Amino acid sequence: MEARHLRYALALAEHQHFGRAAASLGIAQPPLSTQIAALEREVGERLFDRTARGVFPTAAGDAFLARARGALAEMSLALVDAGRAARGETGRLRLGFIGSALLDPLPGVIGRFRRTRPEVRMTLQELDSSAGSAALLAGELDVAVGRGSPRGTGAEHLVTVPIGADHLVAAVSAGHPFAGRRSVDVEQLSREPLVVSADAAGSYLRSVFEPAALDSATLARDIHTIAGLAACSAGVGLGPERMRLIARKDIWFCAVEPRFRLPDLQMSFRAADSSPTLAAFLSVVRQNCADVGGRLDELLARHPAATGRQPSPGDS
Repeated sequence: MEARHLRYALALAEHQHFGRAAASLGIAQPPLSTQIAALEREVGERLFDRTARGVFPTAAGDAFLARARGALAEMSLALVDAGRAARGETGRLRLGFIGSALLDPLPGVIGRFRRTRPEVRMTLQELDSSAGSAALLAGELDVAVGRGSPRGTGAEHLVTVPIGADHLVAAVSAGHPFAGRRSVDVEQLSREPLVVSADAAGSYLRSVFEPAALDSATLARDIHTIAGLAACSAGVGLGPERMRLIARKDIWFCAVEPRFRLPDLQMSFRAADSSPTLAAFLSVVRQNCADVGGRLDELLARHPAATGRQPSPGDS
């Protein structure tokens, strides 16, 4: 039994005449009569009464047609759903990120993606860089945003794209001696109690500060905690320059001298992932991260999720 047989039966029930039904279907009357007879043999019941006044569904025909209408409607919806999934309009995207990415660029990226793909189920989870990489490699995330390139077994199977550069800044309370200064040097900072993220203390800040300064530092989960502890005079908070976007009157930010570039903010995903939903997300990232657009396009050009779909007008 094929979908056309259902359409033939529904057309015959509507027009109550083989000739008129055939004309509405764009076929000749004899093939329609043959197909309806074959359908009745397959069902094992007479579906239509042929009378001098017209052709009318039997009780079995009424029951069959009710299901046929539902089946054709479901088939139509299946085609629509398949097309939407292929365009990345439905599906699932699991995103892990470090806290500082929520200052920039993730608000613009996530906001635009949710507006243009409202029916994609998006799961967001804050994770430090190493945890995000591990979750991505384990298949628990589709995209991870962290500092530096992912490391660990399987990292060679990931695509990593830089989506933001940053430099180190210091945050102090409004009453701190550094408040009002445009910059402060590393030597001065080394004599202060520090507040840093565990991720930074165990990796890239080791090239800037002596181990003793970091070993005694207060460890914070995210940049908002760093800023809050700095405001409480618990120490000098160290974090990315985008931390300046935190609007608080009780905090002063100073550039750190010599200027120290932090590891780039990176977005990673599995090289084998050709999901249309991922492709749609990458299109939004490409548009919102124009400052690294050239490198972004270069790295994504070889990836199936990026090359399999061009951004649609609805993405803008």
